[in-house]
Amino acid sequence: MQQNNGLDKSQIISFAVLCLVLFGFMFYFQRNSAEEEKLKAEQQKTEQAKKAVTPTLAANINPNVTPGAIQVSNLANNELKLEFSSLGGQVSKVELLKYKAYDQKTDKADLPLYLINKNNSSYGFQFKDKSGKTVNTKDLVFSPVVNGNSVTLTANYTGAIIQFVYTLNNNPKAELKDQYTLDFKVRTQGLANVTSDNKADFIWDYQVRNVEKGRAQEQSHSEFSYAFNNYEDYDYDGRTTMEEEKETLNWIGVKQQFFSSVIESKTGFTHSKGNQETIEEGEYLKKLNFEGFVTMNGGEFNQDFTWYFMPLDLPLLKSYDKNFDEILPLGWSFIGAMNRYFFMPMYNIIADWGLTAGWVIFLMTIIVKLILSPIMYKQHKLSAMMKVIRPEIDEANAKFKDADPMKKQQATMEIYRKAGVNQMAGCLPALVQIPIFYALFRFFPNFIDLRGQGFWFAKDLTAYDDLIKLPFKIPFLGDHLSVFALACTVVILIYTVMTSGNMQQPQQEGMPNMKVIMYIFPITFLFFLNTSASGLSWYYFVSNAINILIILVIKYVILDEKKIHAQIQANKEKPKAEGKFQKRMREMMEKAQEAQKAQEQAKGKKK
Repeated sequence: MQQNNGLDKSQIISFAVLCLVLFGFMFYFQRNSAEEEKLKAEQQKTEQAKKAVTPTLAANINPNVTPGAIQVSNLANNELKLEFSSLGGQVSKVELLKYKAYDQKTDKADLPLYLINKNNSSYGFQFKDKSGKTVNTKDLVFSPVVNGNSVTLTANYTGAIIQFVYTLNNNPKAELKDQYTLDFKVRTQGLANVTSDNKADFIWDYQVRNVEKGRAQEQSHSEFSYAFNNYEDYDYDGRTTMEEEKETLNWIGVKQQFFSSVIESKTGFTHSKGNQETIEEGEYLKKLNFEGFVTMNGGEFNQDFTWYFMPLDLPLLKSYDKNFDEILPLGWSFIGAMNRYFFMPMYNIIADWGLTAGWVIFLMTIIVKLILSPIMYKQHKLSAMMKVIRPEIDEANAKFKDADPMKKQQATMEIYRKAGVNQMAGCLPALVQIPIFYALFRFFPNFIDLRGQGFWFAKDLTAYDDLIKLPFKIPFLGDHLSVFALACTVVILIYTVMTSGNMQQPQQEGMPNMKVIMYIFPITFLFFLNTSASGLSWYYFVSNAINILIILVIKYVILDEKKIHAQIQANKEKPKAEGKFQKRMREMMEKAQEAQKAQEQAKGKKK
């Protein structure tokens, strides 16, 4: 009987060569990437310089506008602090008071969290006057009047009155959903004398601010989100362009990792289109532009809108009953259902016991493992059975070494059939764990209850830990090494060594060594986890550590190889009914053999 001694000498050499090639490629890529980043930075500086000297339409409409002439007004409640600018009558600042933003300089989440600030958001309604001149309200100067919890901004354009009225619920006893809501009414008088348009073009330019630690992760979660078909249908767009020419959008939003800015139109946006562009470095992550039409009646523009500046908290999103809960990317179909109805409730129940987030995840891992333990037991029992019949398989391989590969495969399958071993049963645990892995991949970086929750050296379980900082950047790895990711990689490697001993190696020449490929997998996992949520790495560290303990317990306490051997011998004595899968495989092999014989006979006749 063969013993599993882990990696042999040839495998170690192969693995080392592969690692050297991989790291050589990475350093070569890093040098080219650095040159590209330098060129991009120079291009960005040139573009910014151009923008700095480009005059705005406001200067053309209002040549006397100066920074000192722009006024600001403020509204606030328990959740939001808002500022309104008289230039364009826009919301110019939005601060979420109960949350903090990550500070790259101090490596702490201690900055005020602004969704809108420093002109990163600009919106207005555009139309043409009767002379054909394009007018955009974001370029007009409004006069503000604050009355309690309401701000009214009024502008005059060639005798037409345009009025924006913003109302914020500042009642401390109001429902939480109402405190993240800003009513926005547009009213005009005399605009019909200025324009003949029957629609206005709503244009919204937005740059997503970097407020989280993991830039790449937050950037990938920043995108358009919108609802249509009377709030019934939802879609998102993370590509460079979005086009919804045929649908009427009920609301359009810019989603970030944990927050969202949304504007809802009571009549909807039509002929919507937009684009987005990734920003490689700096204060902002992405630049998004949206354009959609809203109706005007008789040349007048009287419409009701609502702004929502909200955290992506599932109970809060569901309370609006506007399909906002779909903004939270928990996964499609049963993957999302697993997060909504299993992982989130389980986390909340355990967290109510007063445990810190890291230990809550620890207990969650144990519960999941207990649920999956019957499947794991069958997997390891199958592994033990494979180990017992390995000498017979090696004997069959040696017997048919120079024979037709099809005959060798048939002989191997016959050994499995007589021993009562179903190879397909080993696939079940892997298939079960794939949806769980994907669900957790969605859960940890999007569950706002984990945001800012530290554990040991990880300051935020929704972002990577960077206890080990590198003096240079490695492509796909970054400028740090996550301790949780390293620990997870080590236990996965140990688990792989323990479970790969019974793997049957391909006998055909030129086929890759499956053991070597399995040992490379944990290394690739390091690249994946290094910039992912540390909560995910911690979960899989605990999960694989438990796997190792389970293997040891099953091997030395539960399973007895002598009993398994006796069971296999007893199975051989019993008449075995051929399963559907086995029958199908046998028939396929027989047909392949017949086809091969016919081909050989045809060749013989030709000769």
